[in-house]
Amino acid sequence: MGKMSKFDRRLEDLPKEIWEKIAKVDELKGQWTGGLNLSPQVLGRLKKSVLITSSGASTRIEGAKLSDKDVERLMQQGVNVRTWAERDTQEVRGYYETLQNVFDSWKDIKFTENEVKNLHKEILKHTTKDERHRGEYKKQENTVVATDGQGNHIGVIFEPTKAYLTPKAMQELIEWTQKALQQHAHHSLLTIGSFLVEFLHIHPFQDGNGRLSRVLANLLLLQAGYRYMPYVSHEKFVEDNKDAYYLALRKSQKTFGGKREDITPWLLFFLDVLLSQSHRAIELLTEESLENTLSQKQIAVWEYLQGAPEATQAEIAEQTNIARPTVDQAIRKLMRFKRVEKIGEGRATRYRKV
Repeated sequence: MGKMSKFDRRLEDLPKEIWEKIAKVDELKGQWTGGLNLSPQVLGRLKKSVLITSSGASTRIEGAKLSDKDVERLMQQGVNVRTWAERDTQEVRGYYETLQNVFDSWKDIKFTENEVKNLHKEILKHTTKDERHRGEYKKQENTVVATDGQGNHIGVIFEPTKAYLTPKAMQELIEWTQKALQQHAHHSLLTIGSFLVEFLHIHPFQDGNGRLSRVLANLLLLQAGYRYMPYVSHEKFVEDNKDAYYLALRKSQKTFGGKREDITPWLLFFLDVLLSQSHRAIELLTEESLENTLSQKQIAVWEYLQGAPEATQAEIAEQTNIARPTVDQAIRKLMRFKRVEKIGEGRATRYRKV
């Protein structure tokens, strides 16, 4: 029996909480797959929205300042990149195009060292400052720093793997990840989570490591069967919990090289992000199913209840000029979708949005 790798050892004796989170993520994954009957038009609209949200969020995590509205305007304009003076716009364009390629072609992308380098080259293809090191491992040391909301550096997070050790470290990491995924040595979420924390520890490229890690997360999760990735932004949940993201990385990575390397803090964060993402995916199914099953008059009832604190059926009928039987049908359906709840009994019964 061969010597156990450090990556396998890190996944031994994990706490029960991690397995509970994995079970819940997989339960929701099954609900998404089983309930997916959204039209191509709806899926296309969701994917376009996620590309904008994810590109904005992933670059803001690294200090960019473009809002989602800025990103949307930028992508609609289709300006020649040579006319862009701002580094932020160059980075957003590169991220958007790379993530779009992953969403469209994930089945055909092989997870190899060459492909990781190629994706890095694609992410940075519009940034003039990165021309010399696109797709190439770092040649000098790089320090990982945290930034505040204004993009200012607020502290050093950790010192990554030395430049001269990086090629060997990346080869070992990618070979282990390929083998673990192919042989199902661990649950795929554990393998992917382990890959990401080590990738960010090595920090193999001079710049763009954080952005690339999130593109790779999307790719690997799609290939592992988590097919809602293009429809709910992974990057947005990371951005919304940026402090916890850095803290989880720091807690785990500071144990590397010690007697017991513990990636539990990172795995808990990673799985929490996936849980939030999974819940949102199921909400999308419900929202779209609701829109598709309500008639125009029933939608009018729903819209009225969204703006009113609470109301009786008689008040809804009067305010919307819709017949009581139609109001009753709409409310029953909305209650079935858990969008409306009933308050009180008998003549005092009222309804409100959940």
